[in-house]
Amino acid sequence: MTAMLNSLEELTQRARAESWDYPKYLQQLCEVEWEARHGRKLERLLKGSRLPEGKTLATLDEMKLTAKLRRTLAQLVEGGFVERCENVVAFGLPGRGKTHFLCAIGHELILRHQYRVYFTPTFKLVQQLLEAKAQLKLEALLKKLDRFDLVILDDLGYVKQTREEMEVLFTFIAERYERRSLMISSNRVFSEWDQIFHDPMTAMAAVDRLVHHSVLLEFSGSSYRAAKKKAKA
Repeated sequence: MTAMLNSLEELTQRARAESWDYPKYLQQLCEVEWEARHGRKLERLLKGSRLPEGKTLATLDEMKLTAKLRRTLAQLVEGGFVERCENVVAFGLPGRGKTHFLCAIGHELILRHQYRVYFTPTFKLVQQLLEAKAQLKLEALLKKLDRFDLVILDDLGYVKQTREEMEVLFTFIAERYERRSLMISSNRVFSEWDQIFHDPMTAMAAVDRLVHHSVLLEFSGSSYRAAKKKAKA
């Protein structure tokens, strides 16, 4: 009860000055403690999420999004898709704002609903899975990742996977199927995923699990990064 103890003297003086009754006095003390604990929990969740700093809803230029994307954004931040264990897959060429869009949603899901969110570039997760498999600890890592309500995989398909990398990535996707949610950004549409997974059957199986319960988003238009560079020049 650290926060309650630290506020005890101040609230006691205020209670006397404003003639609070005991129930109101106790309520104020409890609210101080709850707010402090709530704040610490949000800090832990945000730190543990590894979301990129600055990619929040406040910094997202929604006017550059299509009307459909803006409507979908408003729905996704409510968190219903996480409760239903649905996935979100964002397609588009590099620089179209996919990562910022997904990270902004992840950030809001923590602040509004205290969901456990984890962000990772796909290649980093694949390397972690491979290392765990080599050490016979793959199951333990999958259980650790299962604690997160939502995992955001960034840039799936940016680097072509080897067969061994493809196998552990598919294992991860299959493990979360209908149990936990994924958000994925990719510069390749589903018809090109056989280039990611090498094997058409594995690619088809991965796509089938992702789209069964999913929201598909398309990011088109010009590159935000190119536009910023041009404006700066």
